[in-house]
Amino acid sequence: MPRSRKRGRHEAPAVVDRPRRRSSKERNAEARAQLQPLAEGERPGWVTAAAVLAAAVGVLNIALYLAGVRVKDSTFAGTVGVGLVLLMAAYGMWRGRYWAVLGFEVLLGVSCVVAALSLLVASNVAGAVRAAIVLVVCGTLFWKLIRAMARIQMPERRPAP
Repeated sequence: MPRSRKRGRHEAPAVVDRPRRRSSKERNAEARAQLQPLAEGERPGWVTAAAVLAAAVGVLNIALYLAGVRVKDSTFAGTVGVGLVLLMAAYGMWRGRYWAVLGFEVLLGVSCVVAALSLLVASNVAGAVRAAIVLVVCGTLFWKLIRAMARIQMPERRPAP
């Protein structure tokens, strides 16, 4: 009896009913529905903490420069400029403005990257500890401000005249 090349018929696999995967738009809409909008004048706690930190670092930056403490190659315009940007961000966050929280998030993100790179090339324990502290503080604040930004919500765009 000749052998057939076909060894047997394969049955089609049974169709399993799997729940439909939700799209990212559906997941985003669900997450937004769970958020509680801020009341007038309300400010999330993490935004308040970020505003206080920004104000403290901004004032400290300017005060130390005026007191004569210099970082290598620092200039008056650069040091005071950074201090003023931090004070402006602190004021905006204190008022609960989306743009201020977003701008401070950018500064935190850059600080995290610089601290992580500094941690990689630290030549002594003190430098490594300082970089790790900056990384932990900035990273935690960065993460906590994301949800706060969602509650603040970006203002509606007005149509161009």
